[in-house]
Amino acid sequence: MPPRLRPTRLEYVVDGIRLRAQLSAAALDAAGDEAEQRRRALDILKQALFRGRMIAKERLENGAGGIETTRLLSGVTDEVVTALYDFTTVHVFRARNPTEGERLALMAVGGYGRGTLAPFSDLDLLFLRPYKQTAHAESVIEYMLYALWDLGFKVGHASRTVEECIRLSKEDFTIRTSILEARRLSGDEKLADELTRRFAAEVVKGSGAQFVAAKLKERDERHARAGASRYLVEPNVKEGKGALRDLNTLFWIAQYLNPSAQARMDGIVHLEMFERREVAAFLRAFDFLWAVRCHLHFATGRPEERLTFDLQPEIARRMGYGDRGDAPAVERFMRRYFLIAKEVGALTRVFAAKLESERVKQQPKGISRLLPGRGKPRKTLLEAGFHEEGGRLNIDTPEIFQADPINLLRLFRTADRRDLDLHPDAFTAATRSLPLITSKTRRDPRAAKVFLDILARGRDPQRTLTLMNEAGVLGRFLPEFGRVVAQMQFNMYHSYTVDEHTLRAVGVIAEIKAGRFAEDHPLSTAIMPLIDDPEALFLAMLLHDTGKGGAGGQEKAGARAARQACERLGQDRKRIELVAWLVEHHLVMSDYAQKRDVSDPRTVVDFARIVETPERLRLLLVLTVADIRAVGPGVWNGWKGQLLRELYAATEAVFRGGRGSDAAAAVRRYHENAAYDARMRLVAADPAATAWAQAMEDAYFTSFAESEVKGHAALARRAEESGAAAEGHIRPGLNASEVVVAAPDRPRLFVDIAQAVTAAGANVVGARVFTSRQGQALDVFYVQDVTGAAYGSDNSKALTRLAAALEAAARGEPLKTEAKRLSDLGRAAAFSIIPTVMLDNDASEVSTVVEASGRDRPGLLVALAQPISDAGLSILSAHIDGYGERAVDAFYVVNAEGKKLTDPKAMTSLKADLMLALDEAEASASSKSRSNLQRARASVAR
Repeated sequence: MPPRLRPTRLEYVVDGIRLRAQLSAAALDAAGDEAEQRRRALDILKQALFRGRMIAKERLENGAGGIETTRLLSGVTDEVVTALYDFTTVHVFRARNPTEGERLALMAVGGYGRGTLAPFSDLDLLFLRPYKQTAHAESVIEYMLYALWDLGFKVGHASRTVEECIRLSKEDFTIRTSILEARRLSGDEKLADELTRRFAAEVVKGSGAQFVAAKLKERDERHARAGASRYLVEPNVKEGKGALRDLNTLFWIAQYLNPSAQARMDGIVHLEMFERREVAAFLRAFDFLWAVRCHLHFATGRPEERLTFDLQPEIARRMGYGDRGDAPAVERFMRRYFLIAKEVGALTRVFAAKLESERVKQQPKGISRLLPGRGKPRKTLLEAGFHEEGGRLNIDTPEIFQADPINLLRLFRTADRRDLDLHPDAFTAATRSLPLITSKTRRDPRAAKVFLDILARGRDPQRTLTLMNEAGVLGRFLPEFGRVVAQMQFNMYHSYTVDEHTLRAVGVIAEIKAGRFAEDHPLSTAIMPLIDDPEALFLAMLLHDTGKGGAGGQEKAGARAARQACERLGQDRKRIELVAWLVEHHLVMSDYAQKRDVSDPRTVVDFARIVETPERLRLLLVLTVADIRAVGPGVWNGWKGQLLRELYAATEAVFRGGRGSDAAAAVRRYHENAAYDARMRLVAADPAATAWAQAMEDAYFTSFAESEVKGHAALARRAEESGAAAEGHIRPGLNASEVVVAAPDRPRLFVDIAQAVTAAGANVVGARVFTSRQGQALDVFYVQDVTGAAYGSDNSKALTRLAAALEAAARGEPLKTEAKRLSDLGRAAAFSIIPTVMLDNDASEVSTVVEASGRDRPGLLVALAQPISDAGLSILSAHIDGYGERAVDAFYVVNAEGKKLTDPKAMTSLKADLMLALDEAEASASSKSRSNLQRARASVAR
């Protein structure tokens, strides 16, 4: 981080006296030529403005603070705007003896009035006049506005009388807030003073409760628009939760309720509601967030407020962050951002406690449940030291935490059991008592019991643990979790920080346990009551990502952290090892289900060998479902659920075979029995399908329902008559459309069909390829549109056209349309992705598994399938998995003799060709990224 620069004096940047002298000289030199006067004046003002902005930018990049930068930019703008006003009223429209009606005051309002301005913020101005508009005032205002627009400002302006300002302020809280921060720039001083005096007496006085209620309602609505979590990994620096607007809201309320605090930004410091460390946190948050916002504006050259992925590495670089060990600069910077956002939340609670004591608001609303109605009775709860106050849980005195630090945990357990929100006083006291949680407290069996009551037996563990995390209690009591608080992973797969994702995953398990996800997760809901140790499941979920960034990899480091945490909590050895095993293997089930062929006995055998017991299988399924669902909106879908259920069923069949049985034989028996029953049902319903049913492999029948098999048989007969046949169906339960293609097998069949899918603008999320003993291929593709919905769900004709295109491709007909090339990667351009290719002959009994990982893009499946086909290999199945900007595609392939690829030269050549396809995509992405922005390596952590 660069050292902080000392503040500079404004006159060293823009000399207002010299600026006005230059403008006067220009006006005199071009006297009589108004157009030339205006041109020269704008040139002078542009130079001053440009110099001021460049100095502010340079100082910011060399360590100047955010608040100092915004004040410098505001000061520079003040000089330019007031100099323009003076030029306009002296040299252009001069009123030598102004009448009462020609008096005019120029005032800065809104954020500009507060004296803080980002590089490309709007310029909010109020032209204040005593009476109705005069020709002189109209001319001055019009001239100034056109000049300001020519200078590049986006101006928000109003021309009003004092009376109009007072009336509109009473009607509109946005106008009221804007005038609350008004300050005079130039013009009639008495007029500006009259507005300030009347605003305080006629608008502010006696309306504190009304203003607080309006601002808090406005805040809640803003959070709903920007995203209700402050831990979204692409935060809005201005409007998001825990961002600048939240701090401004505190400042507005403080200023409104304490008109004597006139020191603008520092006014809040003089209020007695904050302790010294909280004052420091407030200023630290303001300074950091303003610095980020200014860097965003300078980096993009526009009023950009969202810290998107493509901007995060660049802002991290500009703010002086560097790589440290395994922690890349961008992730260090973003963790700092989220810790600041967390501090803002804590400050909001402290502020609410002060307002609570003053009883400004009548009813509790909003996230902090501020300010209950008057005269609420106190109701003592069962546990000593706590009472209910206005429908919220409060403490009798902060000393109860000093008397017994475990009360810090009991506070939250009581809130959960009684379904009460925390009173701001209780929350603030807990936050200020964190040092009381020591190593002794963490090892106290009573503390462990209270904690597990919240985690595994609580009414709403996600809500309660989130409150604990906001207060800092959770990370203090469980240091392993504390290490991942506010940690983000620089990729497009995760929507939340690690701690937010984890608490959401805990909430998903609680919902499954309560039976609320029976429709979305029927298998998880059914097996949840069969789990012998649900506490181990909740502990594993809470600790599953604590190894991120740790030595030895996420899984190993996480297992070590889980053992350490469980031992400190006093758990028995059996549970400790079970939790550690679950944490170490929490990604295994999703990997096997999504990247491997479940119909291959070897897949199931290898997975069963890792899992070992039915209890672990049940635990791992629920853990996997919750983990995927909590990643972010749209990540979980029915397709992934189907794959997990198939793997679970096949593995359960292995365990039913007994310990002494051959696992591979058990899987084969499972497929044989299912296939025999399915063949008998098909032949009974459709005797004409007998030959086809006997020719299809056993694994096919375990992959499809009876009605689907019957439809596939009819499709195969159509293909025999016409050379190929295809049909599509929307599968709502899978969040995808299924397109089935039947055709005689031939080289490049899979590639041709995949090209047709890409040309239609569809994304393949899964593919299953079956070939009968008679040489007929049955290829099943699961496709989505660019929004992640089932392809054709909003236009059934699109799915019909896609089926027709695939049928034509299966016959070998050339494509009628070319696939669109990706011209703009957008946010994904910020990620540098290292491609990998792996060939595995041990993952299948009959095939070579080719796994390729690289930048996700339209046509990637075709780009990878092409060299496989060119190498003379047949694709038996394809498994497509996506993690944001990265795709992982796995192919089961055999050579022309139907055997594994074992020739070392052929394997090396294939790997090189696949790497070339992936490298071309990455090189293209690098060339299309904005050259002036920093890129960073994408995190592969999941």
